[in-house]
Amino acid sequence: MTYRVLAINPGSTSTKIAVYDDEKALFTETLRHTTEELSPFSGIIDQYEFRKDLVIKAMAEHSVPVASLNAVVGRGGLVKAVSGGTYEINEKMLSDLKNPELWGRIHASNLGAFIASSVAQQANVPAYIVDPVTVDEFEEIARISGCPLIERKSLFHALNIKYCGRLTARKLGKDFTAANLIAVHMGGGISVAAILKGRVVDVNNAVLGMGPFSPQRAGALPIGDLLELAFSQKYSHNDLKKMFTKSGGLIAYLGTDDGQEIENRIQQGDTQAELIFSAMCYQIGKEIGACATVLKGEIDAVFLTGGLAYNNFVVRQLKQRISFLGEIVVIPGEKEMEALSQGAIRVLKGIEQAKIYV
Repeated sequence: MTYRVLAINPGSTSTKIAVYDDEKALFTETLRHTTEELSPFSGIIDQYEFRKDLVIKAMAEHSVPVASLNAVVGRGGLVKAVSGGTYEINEKMLSDLKNPELWGRIHASNLGAFIASSVAQQANVPAYIVDPVTVDEFEEIARISGCPLIERKSLFHALNIKYCGRLTARKLGKDFTAANLIAVHMGGGISVAAILKGRVVDVNNAVLGMGPFSPQRAGALPIGDLLELAFSQKYSHNDLKKMFTKSGGLIAYLGTDDGQEIENRIQQGDTQAELIFSAMCYQIGKEIGACATVLKGEIDAVFLTGGLAYNNFVVRQLKQRISFLGEIVVIPGEKEMEALSQGAIRVLKGIEQAKIYV
């Protein structure tokens, strides 16, 4: 039997949607939302009916009836920390997604469950989320930071990393739950994860934590110099947060986060661009090496994904540094819509069981 699934991935000013029949995409579309359209809503969650109506309209324009769906899946938002997998959307989940105290904020991805649940009720089919950003499968030893007041936390590109891990395991002829992999997601932020038999047991915090610098983020910084900067009275807390998460890394050094532009500059003889781009690859390679020790050298493959996996300079530099670890698989771009749809389809086909959020 073929299963039809609607996948919904909300962003702050857009909603990506796709309908899949098993692994075949019937259509994908990005619905854009203007500031004027969103301004009447008092909060992010209040937008869900407005966005849902646009989703239904887009499906009609593509001649896909709501009644033809077997399930609806939304992007998993800031729920409490959970193990990876596909989760049924329930009232407890929706309640937590409306609670800003859980993570200190409400993210646009929180809308995914609300829109999916509403469409699913109309179609009388199940609604799910898959591998939210709060996936936490750390072993306890990985949580220790060196300061009892600070605990290392799991926060990474879980959806794309988990799915590309499955693709890599399939390429190797292995079950994902039996594979040891190192995942390298390279976008605006960079996540390098140690995957032990399908579980992400360690990963750098790609937002504001350890790991390599990235196109937009500063990554790990020398603590002494960071403290001097923080107490220099030249910068506010928000100034530093923006500096390290939005305008750090490649942007800070080269004025751009466009990897192709930087590669073009290198080809034209820009030695500073080459140094900084190489330094980023150097730091990514070091983080991969650290994950190799987490897996005690028992590595089936390293896979590279995200937008920078399209960049020849980056891939070439990383291969030169890590080829001794074994097979390297390159899966360019992000596969979030596939990841959402296939997470639901695995449950519909009985390959895995949906988890209950409690």
